[in-house]
Amino acid sequence: MKEYFIWLGNGLIYLFALIGFLLVLGFFGVKYGWTNVRGIADSPLATSTSRMQERNAFSWAHGEEWYALESAITKDREPINRAAAVTGVPARLIVSCLVPEQLRLFTSEREVFKSFFGPLQVLGNQTQFSWGVMGFKPETASAVETHLINRESPFYPGEAYEHLLDFETADPDTERFARIADEKNHYYSYLYAALYIKQIMAQWERAGFDISTRPDVIATLFNIGFGSSKPNAEPRAGGAPIEIGETVYSFGGLAYEFYYSSELTEFFPR
Repeated sequence: MKEYFIWLGNGLIYLFALIGFLLVLGFFGVKYGWTNVRGIADSPLATSTSRMQERNAFSWAHGEEWYALESAITKDREPINRAAAVTGVPARLIVSCLVPEQLRLFTSEREVFKSFFGPLQVLGNQTQFSWGVMGFKPETASAVETHLINRESPFYPGEAYEHLLDFETADPDTERFARIADEKNHYYSYLYAALYIKQIMAQWERAGFDISTRPDVIATLFNIGFGSSKPNAEPRAGGAPIEIGETVYSFGGLAYEFYYSSELTEFFPR
């Protein structure tokens, strides 16, 4: 009996050591980008505007994932439009980044979608390596806060926005997580996303390039991060691959198709 308990104790020690190792490995994987999915680049987008505006013109608009997501986004129109109003970023641009983020989650987490997201028609709210309904990484959220107040930053959007993310406590890390990962109120997820878009557009405008009419490029940059934002005269869409049915989209390409479709235009017009 004594040998049994010794064996059991050693087994538990090894088990907890393995769990600790995996958690540490996951932390450094996120920190150094080991968990990032390799992105894809799209060919120049040439789909006509008239075709883009046809309702249900695309295969993603026929699936059960879209029907659930459409209902979930509609429920969140008030905080989305509020974030758009305080930042000056069009609500449809915010939603154009939300749609591929959520469809990627719905299609990659099929069991969770079938048992939870789909039946309840709610957005996937992440709380581990990425946070909230927009899938913000902690370091990206922190960078948004920094660019908001650093007037020397190329991403600085202007004095009018400096206090939109002021903290109310002395523990910004905890408060940041509580804001973005709030399951009952997604306002801060949309606010951080809108400010990210605002900052990216400010960077490109300072470099002499206007991308305000390029939802594909904006969504791509939202997906790949500040460090990959390199203003140039011929930006291309791309980003993480998202497989819906038998079609593989890029993050930016899917955002582009949504933006110019007629989906949800009654709530988020172009």
